[in-house]
Amino acid sequence: MTPEQFAETYDVSRETLTKLMAYQALLGKWQKSVNLVGPNTLAHFWQRHAADSAQIMRYAPSTSTTQNATARAAPNAATTWLDLGSGGGLPGLVLAIMLAEKNPAAHMHFIESDRKKAGFLRAVIADTGLTATVHHARIEAVAAAKPPALAEIDVITARALAPLPDLLGLLAPFCNSSTVALVHKGRNWQEELTASEQYWKLNVTAQLSDTDAAARILEISAVTPRNR
Repeated sequence: MTPEQFAETYDVSRETLTKLMAYQALLGKWQKSVNLVGPNTLAHFWQRHAADSAQIMRYAPSTSTTQNATARAAPNAATTWLDLGSGGGLPGLVLAIMLAEKNPAAHMHFIESDRKKAGFLRAVIADTGLTATVHHARIEAVAAAKPPALAEIDVITARALAPLPDLLGLLAPFCNSSTVALVHKGRNWQEELTASEQYWKLNVTAQLSDTDAAARILEISAVTPRNR
């Protein structure tokens, strides 16, 4: 996939594409000293990382990749986003860059415990002028602190962070009745979901992935422990 093919597929402007290209350049630069992504995936950035992340927008409340750049976001569009274990910024940075065009009222929060990776996220945010916040801490610590900015989260994202039963434990403290979690899962997604349902009650829809026929985007809501 070329940058131009990505822009056409996910309906992004030249300005947004330029920001994504700036992110790609910083990813390559920082990768030389910080392990942000699999080294062999950098050559396939637009398919492996950008498209894989951008497809999340399709399932966000009242947000669509087909929304015209000049159109206003719907009144109930997702405005508070949380990306868990952000690492190299996937999917969070791609989404934040797209949200600047699709829904300018949106604010992306990143949680990353590694100092160097948190520094990378801040560097991309500054370079691209994003509306975003980096929380340099463990996910559990942020959940325990309950910062006011994270009191009402619309969308939670996570990619390659933890097996689903453990991931649900990490995201559950941030969920309210309307929160939607959109998480990437690979070819073992069904086994992970079956294991999760022993410990968690949840509503889930498995969406086909644009980039891997065996993978799914799990659209999750109403997460509660089964012992409640």
